[in-house]
Amino acid sequence: MRTMDLPDDEQAFLRDLVKASRQKLHHVAWVDRDGSQRQSTLTQPEIVRLNAIAHRLGMSKSEALRRAAHIPVTR
Repeated sequence: MRTMDLPDDEQAFLRDLVKASRQKLHHVAWVDRDGSQRQSTLTQPEIVRLNAIAHRLGMSKSEALRRAAHIPVTR
C-alpha cells in the first residue's frame, strides 16, 4: 500500500479520524441550561471519566452534564 504524501500533522489528523471511527461511542441525553434537549456522543475514555465524576457526585451522567452547562467558560 502506498503511503499518502501529506505533512505529518495531516497524516496524524487522518489517522485519529480513523481511530475514532473504530471506537464504540456512547450517547448521553441531557437537558441544557436553557431547557434544550441535548445529546452528547462520548468515546469510551470520556464515558468512563464521566461515569466516575457522576458517581463521585452521587448523580446521573445526565445531571452531571446539566450542571456542567452552568460552569463559566474561562478565557
